[in-house]
Amino acid sequence: MVVLAGEIHLMVADGDSSIRNIIVMIAKAEGWKCDEAADGIAALKRLRHREYQMVILDTDLPELDGKIVCRHIRKSSRIPIIFIGKSGTEEERLEGFAVGGNDYLVRPFYPRELVARIKNLFWLINQASEIPKIMEFGGIRLDLDSHAVLVEKRRVQLTPKEYDLLVFFSKNPGQAFSRDALLNMVWGHEFFGSDRTVDTHVKSLRSKIHPLQHYVETIWGFGYKFSPPSPKTDSKGT
Repeated sequence: MVVLAGEIHLMVADGDSSIRNIIVMIAKAEGWKCDEAADGIAALKRLRHREYQMVILDTDLPELDGKIVCRHIRKSSRIPIIFIGKSGTEEERLEGFAVGGNDYLVRPFYPRELVARIKNLFWLINQASEIPKIMEFGGIRLDLDSHAVLVEKRRVQLTPKEYDLLVFFSKNPGQAFSRDALLNMVWGHEFFGSDRTVDTHVKSLRSKIHPLQHYVETIWGFGYKFSPPSPKTDSKGT
């Protein structure tokens, strides 16, 4: 989904009419449309009858609180959601993210900060929409939606971590990475295994992408580099 400025239609659900008025005014100033809902039930009714590009939810809505509304939305939609709450405690913020919120703002808030957060979320959405869904390079084809991997038109089965490693390599061709860097970037900072883990997975990955295993080069005493031919990219549905 690519969000264009002239197509932005927001919905703000807040029990405080003054907050709703502020958000409607700043939306209008940006050239956006904005509908209002005074409680959780009204918010869900609006969402059933219109498609919005973003929802701004009071965490403590009357009738149904914002977190319950968010859970209902997440059953069928990935629309970006910003929570506005009275409490800025870590627990409240984490609960908002846990139920599917994308951002959390504490009242009272600066209107320009809300606008900045809205624009930032739309920018992230547009960036994600531009990420290629299919990557091809010298006989290897990666489908980033289905996780299918074809090597010279032959389907290969990779483990989740082998797949993550191949995707990481594919997005960073020609760049050498140390074993420690690969552990951090592919396995994550919370992983406490040794760098032998990288060697084991690279060996297994090479065997599965045969006869193109030479794409994964060993940089002796350092790590690995992925050196395929220039990649081709495509976006599904375009």
